[in-house]
Amino acid sequence: MIIPEIGQFALGLALVVACLLAVLPLLGLRLKYTGLQELARSAAYVQCLLVLCSFLALEYAFLSNDFTLKYVAENSNTQLPYYYKISAVWGGHEGSLLLWALVLALWTAAVATFSAGLPRDLLARVLAVMGWVSTAFIAFILVTSNPFLHTLPDFPPDGADLNPLLQDPGLIIHPPMLYMGYVGFSVPFAFAMAGLLGGRMDSAWARWSRPWTVAAWCFLSLGIALGSWWSYYVLGWGGWWFWDPVENASFMPWLAGTALLHSLAVTEKRGVFKAWTVLLAIMTFALSVLGTFLVRSGVLTSVHAFAADPSRGLFVLGILTFMVGSALILFAWRAPLLVTESRYQLISRETFILANNVFLVIACFVVFLGTLFPLVSDVMHWGKISVGPPYFNFIFKPLALAMLAFMAAGSLARWKHQSGRQLLSLLAVPMLAAALLSVLATALAGWYNLVALGLFLLLTVAFSIVADVARKMRVAKAGLWHGFWRLSRSYRGMQLAHLGVLVSMTGVLLTTHYSVEHDLRMAVGATETVGPYQFHFQSIEQQAGPNYTTEVADIRVLKHGVEVRRMSPEKRMYSVRQMPMTKVALSLGLIRDLYVALGEASGSAWAVRIYYKPFVRWIWLGALLMAAGGVMAVSDRRYRLKQRPREFSALEGGRS
Repeated sequence: MIIPEIGQFALGLALVVACLLAVLPLLGLRLKYTGLQELARSAAYVQCLLVLCSFLALEYAFLSNDFTLKYVAENSNTQLPYYYKISAVWGGHEGSLLLWALVLALWTAAVATFSAGLPRDLLARVLAVMGWVSTAFIAFILVTSNPFLHTLPDFPPDGADLNPLLQDPGLIIHPPMLYMGYVGFSVPFAFAMAGLLGGRMDSAWARWSRPWTVAAWCFLSLGIALGSWWSYYVLGWGGWWFWDPVENASFMPWLAGTALLHSLAVTEKRGVFKAWTVLLAIMTFALSVLGTFLVRSGVLTSVHAFAADPSRGLFVLGILTFMVGSALILFAWRAPLLVTESRYQLISRETFILANNVFLVIACFVVFLGTLFPLVSDVMHWGKISVGPPYFNFIFKPLALAMLAFMAAGSLARWKHQSGRQLLSLLAVPMLAAALLSVLATALAGWYNLVALGLFLLLTVAFSIVADVARKMRVAKAGLWHGFWRLSRSYRGMQLAHLGVLVSMTGVLLTTHYSVEHDLRMAVGATETVGPYQFHFQSIEQQAGPNYTTEVADIRVLKHGVEVRRMSPEKRMYSVRQMPMTKVALSLGLIRDLYVALGEASGSAWAVRIYYKPFVRWIWLGALLMAAGGVMAVSDRRYRLKQRPREFSALEGGRS
């Protein structure tokens, strides 16, 4: 077919355009020729169209069962439903990298479209930096990971099929959302590099960079939450996070990105933390590329990792080393520009935000160490070392408690200076209300000291946020309702995102300590009690799916002798790969989940896993609130306004 050749040609042409985008705007700045600077925006659009054309060509190959392409033959099958054929494009190494390049091209085009208020020279530098990133990754695809390679003359007539673990709606949503977050952090990185190159590191730079950072953080938050939800209901083990190395690869840039968000806010409002903010922008982008290296290099053994040869990993490692090394050299060169514009006292909002930033970076380092140390130990022949949940949980618990304490104080503290006595008086009512509620809740549910302390801190932060919002509404002097809507969208979005974090942490705390888990062997007619529910194994029958056969159990769920739910867990066998898969049955609720997974048969009995998981859904509800808060903050009016000409001229005066 000619379509794959068109896709190959478009990708090669996109590499040429990316090279031009990386070089010509910088050359135009050097020569003071505005025509080359203006070319950056057009090049961004052309690159996006070419990469999109290449991606659609690969989609067409999957939908048309073009098994002459090696990548299609290895990841699709004639019996595969069409919606899984669409998502199978990014179900393997080559296609997922093409998605990476497409997402980067979309972010680049978005910056070109929605940055009309930026000075021409700054926009040219931002797009040029993103052009360098695009050049590196498109070259990586063409040299080591080309999805348009042919299998002729011998190709399978029906295809090898997509991995059954990936035949799920989660594959359709999770990777694109995760990549939008991963790759989105290239934008604040590009703004930081452009600011350093142009000598423009003031509060306006932070304001321009901040909405892009928030948008990337929202996507990454949703991507991680979707991945957690996917593993929860697909893998059949009942957990929502396993500290898997590839899970950690996405969690590290989220932690660094969260610190970057708060640092940008302080830089914008107070003109401080400039050097710290730039380092966080470099760090967050570096961790995003590191995640790509870990997944593509083959150094990790994980259900998420792609089998890849070491040459691919070395290529990505080379990209990471070059970009981060260049960024750090530029940072060291421009360090004298990163001067503080104001001062603040020890007890102030700046201090509390800085402390939590430090905790976030420590947490990121803990995950980094736990993920990479086993690999280093293996390479250095120190022996096989396994780092699992006990290590992470042991360190994260005190870090999380400390961050909550500083969040509570930071929510009510003033900028620049706050007297300790006044801050304590502001915290008194939230702390008293939180103490009463946490003691009552844990006494009713069963006492755990850690749960009581965790709930106390979570509720203290929540009440502190409410108190701060109420205080600002009173200042508006327009009544509670009108006063709330007079608050800026960025402020309301920030507080909604903070509440989302609290909701997620509450779900983690309660489901960790109050879940009931039973692994059983049940025959037809058997009944087992888990928590307040009885599970009666009614029957089991065989059914046929589009490309699999399945055993479907019928389990009645009763509470106090009354049926409240029928659950149908499955055990599937996929015909092409002959691979078994568990299809979990879930009964969803706001305050509890019932979870049943069907295992292997042994004689007349079946292995059955039954979980009663209170408040587990709050983990993902909190992620939705975080993302909603981020969207609200990005929609703030001041991020949509063009900057005043006098501000431009002032910035031009600081240019070097």
